[in-house]
Amino acid sequence: MNQLKKETKSNYTFLGLFTGAGGLDLGFELAGFEHTESNEILDYAVNTLKSNRPNWDIIHGDVREYTPSFKSGLDVLLAGFPCQGFSLGGNRDENDERNTLYREVVRIASIMQPRVIVMENVLNLRTMTHPETGKPFAQQISDELTSIGYTTEFDFFRVSEHGVPQTRRRFVFIAYKADTLKHFKFPRAEKETGIRKFIYELGQNLNIELPNHNPEWGFKSYAHTETGLPYDESEIVIPVRLSRTASEGKPIRDFDSPFPAIDTATVWGWAIGNVVAERIDKDRDNAMYVRNPESTAKLWRIKASKIRPFTAREYARLQTFPDDWIFYGNNKRELQLQIGNAVPVIFAKKIALKVREALEVLDGHKEFEFEHGEQIKMF
Repeated sequence: MNQLKKETKSNYTFLGLFTGAGGLDLGFELAGFEHTESNEILDYAVNTLKSNRPNWDIIHGDVREYTPSFKSGLDVLLAGFPCQGFSLGGNRDENDERNTLYREVVRIASIMQPRVIVMENVLNLRTMTHPETGKPFAQQISDELTSIGYTTEFDFFRVSEHGVPQTRRRFVFIAYKADTLKHFKFPRAEKETGIRKFIYELGQNLNIELPNHNPEWGFKSYAHTETGLPYDESEIVIPVRLSRTASEGKPIRDFDSPFPAIDTATVWGWAIGNVVAERIDKDRDNAMYVRNPESTAKLWRIKASKIRPFTAREYARLQTFPDDWIFYGNNKRELQLQIGNAVPVIFAKKIALKVREALEVLDGHKEFEFEHGEQIKMF
């Protein structure tokens, strides 16, 4: 996978909150924005950020204790605030204390008065209600941003329609001062992106050397079986789902379709040699392998001559990180958390380019272009 194209540098700046492994911030950098500083609480994510961008000013600590080093002149404030309390893959608890960390974005925005705020989270913000007001979280966040002088727009996206090879759905807020972004347009959906160009070569060739990539055959699991039987060497290696396999989703995937969402819990892998998927009853006595012991659904079991899990680099490619973005952590779980919680870089860049375009129109640097191609001069 080639490195992502970096756009011509602009004079527009951004500051990142809840930066994690840097997906949202990197997308804005690739769109030509200039980094000012970022805040992140997790030490291993901070290590990843500092190692990849030693020139970035990374403030390590709790966002609730963070105060930016400057108070004015910021163009864009970024925030991918924690989603665990909202996510379908999390606990979906409206009282999760992390759910109100968005208020730190509001606090810092009220201090810095950025021209634009970009916030990203999961789709459930539309429906989960705020414990204090009973409003959907999306509406509550919008109201609180309005109270400090911002106009808000929000929409949700299937990122496979925006250059990312997974069906992850994300919720994006754009907040701006008065008429700052009156010509902002969210990216338009495109044809869905399959996984082929991102990971096919890594599945077929174990000898490719990349950071965070050490593929080895061998997978021990209660549900899946690596038979070791002979197979036709002309077979191709195919992607398979190795966890959460009680769902009706396809456990054997094809290369020309997107994956389901890449997250912090689902395990994906490769299989070759007489690959089959079959249903089996759950082992009720082994909760380690049963996400919902009360469910009557059967598990999918993969059987193949060889099975191996994805490497961190393969997950990172599905999140559209460039190969030279190296992840650091003390174990595989810390790498998985960083990659799975990240905003896909290509999607972040597409949002960033739309923000940049709207700012350039506002500042008289370019003309506004209607969807049908007609142009008018704004200044």
